[in-house]
Amino acid sequence: MLFDSHMHTKFSADSEMSAIAAIEKAKKLNIGIVFTEHFDYNLPGDIDFTFVPEDYFNEYKTLRNEKIRLGVEIGMEEIAREPAKNFLKRVPFDMVIGSIHLVDRLDIYYPEYYEGKDKLTAYKKYFAAMIEESQIGDFDVLGHMDYICRAAPYDDPEIDYSTFKNQIDEVLKILIEREKILELNTRRLNSRRGLKELVPIFAQYKKFGGKYITIGSDAHKVEAVGNYFDIAKDFADELNLKVVTFCKRQLEICE
Repeated sequence: MLFDSHMHTKFSADSEMSAIAAIEKAKKLNIGIVFTEHFDYNLPGDIDFTFVPEDYFNEYKTLRNEKIRLGVEIGMEEIAREPAKNFLKRVPFDMVIGSIHLVDRLDIYYPEYYEGKDKLTAYKKYFAAMIEESQIGDFDVLGHMDYICRAAPYDDPEIDYSTFKNQIDEVLKILIEREKILELNTRRLNSRRGLKELVPIFAQYKKFGGKYITIGSDAHKVEAVGNYFDIAKDFADELNLKVVTFCKRQLEICE
């Protein structure tokens, strides 16, 4: 069974998706799910992107079973390292996604990060942060490497692998050396260009010795659960990468 290993419900500040609705949608699609609520420590702005893990587990523990897992998405940056480490000790998460959402304390989803920067500068700083945090972060899966493409204001926001090859390769080598998994985030797979630009990245991951990927919709609304999974599965099969998920932070191959 395939798992949608990245989604957010009401415990994430930017989502109001019902866990029950997500589970019902997953049943219709015959897939498993991993809830991965946001923990972004001290995120700039007025919204608190943290949650109380004990409350999360207490409310969802009766839902947890072989098809439904409880995870977290950690926003990785220097200031969050120790808080995240302590946070992860509090409950037995099934899976931990590590993601870069901020660079130089600026949220890359908003225009402020890009002010005064050309694309090359903005993206190189993003990948530099990814390299640094991937070397030391406590996570199972590196989330959405192409996250920066979602909001970047440039005429061509896509990641050209040849332009950023050295930095991307360093990230991939770190993941393989540390036995971490690369996520194929399906949120942008409706873009042919976005899908095309991911191919050389995942092909290089395979070339370096990567064997596994997770697939995640990054759903914040129920209609997005399991989106583009047919495309994602074909993508994985073509590159001979096995789709996996996690339970109690142990890798499981999705058969």
